[in-house]
Amino acid sequence: MNPVTGLSLGRIVIGAASLARPDATVGAMGLDVAKNPQSAFVMRLFGAREVALGVATLVSSGRGRTGLVLLGVGVDAADAYAGLVGPKTDGIEQRAGTVMTAVAGGAVLAGLLGLLPRRSRKAAAVTAAAATAGKRAKK
Repeated sequence: MNPVTGLSLGRIVIGAASLARPDATVGAMGLDVAKNPQSAFVMRLFGAREVALGVATLVSSGRGRTGLVLLGVGVDAADAYAGLVGPKTDGIEQRAGTVMTAVAGGAVLAGLLGLLPRRSRKAAAVTAAAATAGKRAKK
């Protein structure tokens, strides 16, 4: 599956879950709804953003799609930064910050991979597979 398609579908699923069950998605991110009851409201905002960006990217093509992927990379990079500084500046637990940073960082990577020409994506996958095989052979 194309990384952009997978990322877009993931955005829609996570966004829809955040709209329908913000308490569950807040908990999955390692945050405590009881300590911050407004987090459900913020999660619904996040969910709406994710659904809109995911659907718009799926139905777009060409330069418009490239622009939406770049927009998503920027948004995800900002989310990763928020997860990175959150434990120090916003009082969230380190585990929650790590989860947010990892998920958002993965989305940044998927978006950037999706921007590579198809041949380059295949080469990157082969290189990654070879590196993994090399590490296993050393063990």
